[in-house]
This record gives sequence, structure tokens and C-alpha cells, in this order.
Amino acid sequence: MSPHTATAHPAAAEPTCAPYCGNGRPPVPAYPDPPSTLKALVLAAGRSTARWVTWRRGTHRTPDNPAAAMRSRFLALRVRPAARTIPKDADRRLPECWLLAEWPPGKAEPTDYWLSTLPADIPLGRLVRLAKLRWRIEHDYRELKDGLGLDHHEGRSFDGWHRHVTLVSLAKPSAPSSAAPQKPLRRPDPLRSPPTPLDPAQRLDRRLPHLPPPLPTVTKSTNHTSRSHLTKSY
Repeated sequence: MSPHTATAHPAAAEPTCAPYCGNGRPPVPAYPDPPSTLKALVLAAGRSTARWVTWRRGTHRTPDNPAAAMRSRFLALRVRPAARTIPKDADRRLPECWLLAEWPPGKAEPTDYWLSTLPADIPLGRLVRLAKLRWRIEHDYRELKDGLGLDHHEGRSFDGWHRHVTLVSLAKPSAPSSAAPQKPLRRPDPLRSPPTPLDPAQRLDRRLPHLPPPLPTVTKSTNHTSRSHLTKSY
């Protein structure tokens, strides 16, 4: 969803019906004004409508943020998305939903947008926490793959895949996250400590292949000349 192309009507917009002149097909209710982009709706609401919300606590502590609170400014608007594929009510009204936007301090415009069909009376803090759950979903998906073998299925039938995914999903709540083993790295980790250096003898034995044992020596003796350690290979 791009806030520059996705459009919506304000929640207060109402479709109207043009008067019937008596000829042709009777007109149907329609919105008199064209929809606006999501970005335009948020900018029209203004920066002053944004509120500070803390959705969770992280691990990066600073002198200005000793509690590592992850917080930003958010504003939520009730809108009616104007996509053609969205079904309309009997009176030609578009369904109503939440438009959530994150407008960090120091930014000239919002940076992130969400559309949500959560209840109209949901508090802003809960709406923001649910919108920011992507990190938790990615964390659980990694545990399902690395610790419980979600990606180990190699079948081609839907029934087999469905049973595998179901069993892995059922095992996730009972499996401790700390016991999930990590997959080995495909490439060497450059941050690991270097191997222990070898002495020259170990380095030589490591680089050269093992040579076959020497053949038995043949010694020939004469009265005047003695030849020893004469090795003949066949």
C-alpha cells in the first residue's frame, strides 16, 4: 500500500443521489467528491493531532532514554477506502476503517501508514502496539524454521504440507524459545576468533599428503666395493 496512490474518503463523507429526470436508468448514490490519497488526509489532519505512544521497550539504552522505550508520534483517522474491489453496502456506502500514521518528530511528513479493520472504540495505544507486531511475527517465524523444522517439508501434496505446518504450529507454544538451535552459517563467520596457530611441524604435516612407506632396500657386496641402500622400484 502506497500512501501516494491509495485513496480514501473521510468517514463523514456520505453518498448522495442525483435527481432523476425521468429518462434512462435511475441514478445510484455516489460520493460527490473524489477520494483523497492517504497522505493528503493525514497532512490535512495536521501534526498537532499526533500523540506520543510507547508500544514496547527495547534493549538500546541511551542517556536520554534510560528505559529503552520505543515511542513515536501517531495519529489515527476513520476513513472509507475507495478501491474498486471493496464491496459497498446496500446504500452504496464504503466500509469504514482505521487509518494509522506514524509521524516521528523532526520529520516533515508521516513515514508509515496502516489500514485496520479493528473496532472503532479501540484505544490508540493498543492500535499502535498491534500495528508494530511485525518484529514478533518475524521472531516466531524464525523459531518455527530453525528450532521446529517448518522448512523441512519436501512433499508435493497439500495434505502433507498442511499436516506438517499444523504439527509445527502446535509444538510452538510448548517449545521453549531458548532451546531452539540456530542453523549453522553457510559462510564462515568473520567475527569469530581466529584459529589457534600451528607450529611448523603441524603445518607441514597438514599441507603435505602422506607418502607411502619406502620399499625394502637391496644391498650388494663385492670384494672391493660395497653398495648399500640401493632402492629399486618396480
